Amino acid sequence: MSEADWGAELTADVLADRYGFVVDVIEPVPMGTDTINRRVLTADGLRLFVKEYRSVADLDAARAALDMSEYCRAARLPVPRVWPDADGNLVTISEGRVWAVVDEAPGRVATSAMTVSLAEHIGVVMGRMHRVLAAYPLPKSVQQSRWRTGAVEEAVAKCDSVMATALRQEHDGLGQLRVDLDHRREDLHGHVHRLREQLPDVLVEQALHADLSRTNLIVLADVVTGVIDFRCATGMPVWELGRAAFDPRTVANSPDWAARALAMVGAYHAENPGLPLAEVRSCARLALLYMLFSFYGATTAEYELPQEAEADLKQHWSERQTTIRRLLNRIDDLDDAFARLGADGGT
Repeated sequence: MSEADWGAELTADVLADRYGFVVDVIEPVPMGTDTINRRVLTADGLRLFVKEYRSVADLDAARAALDMSEYCRAARLPVPRVWPDADGNLVTISEGRVWAVVDEAPGRVATSAMTVSLAEHIGVVMGRMHRVLAAYPLPKSVQQSRWRTGAVEEAVAKCDSVMATALRQEHDGLGQLRVDLDHRREDLHGHVHRLREQLPDVLVEQALHADLSRTNLIVLADVVTGVIDFRCATGMPVWELGRAAFDPRTVANSPDWAARALAMVGAYHAENPGLPLAEVRSCARLALLYMLFSFYGATTAEYELPQEAEADLKQHWSERQTTIRRLLNRIDDLDDAFARLGADGGT
């Protein structure tokens, strides 16, 4: 029996024993870093998404994330239902593994640049979610904020360690990666201090989804139909806003990326006016800082991803480099545009 067939059989057994579902069809989903994912069609016609966590050590994190997911669903946000197991638990342990079962939201993960309409709807959903989660207890997990306080020299040194890793892995794009890392060193030295100086002194912290990015939004006809894969962490809502508004897939591939970002941020502010306007206006600078301090995707072999997911991660790294350049070139224009946010009730 192949590994895929064995995994499908195991999944069917878990769904029968712990959830009472009779499986009709199971198909693997070749994405995901923390979980093994499968789509399931039951004999009753239910379409489910089954997550098998790679370690029982993920149990507490999984429980926290699924609890937050259900909290947001109860607030009428577009979040798929989490199915409780036979004992009423949102996660189940079976065969020495941790499992979770959720409804499959209609639509798909968007793989192209955002339209203005989609950007606006993401802003609406995120604004409502942040407003709802402002009352949620602060999670134990804390979203890293190296972009705000990390030493520039440590990030520069990371460039060298990334290159050493790439050499060991026999990375297939060493020449381009060397160019990327040379740019990163220059940008870290040349821009971080100025970007940090122009952030507000205090930034609001609260409970967040903490991975509310393109890959965790299910979309149908420019409408968000599902927010998935909560990470559940304490962090800064303006970080999550900036990260989404300046999505590298959009910035790198659309000549109108700035209009998309402004549409999202304007819709967000209308839905969550409680977040200080000074913070909202700083989201472009914050997004740029975050990207400068992130090296995710520079090398990929260590993640042992399926081929499709690895290709997507490599593309993400390339698009992020383009995004950094475009943001640096347009940061003053973006500052001017965001300065108008809130004036006369709009952007």
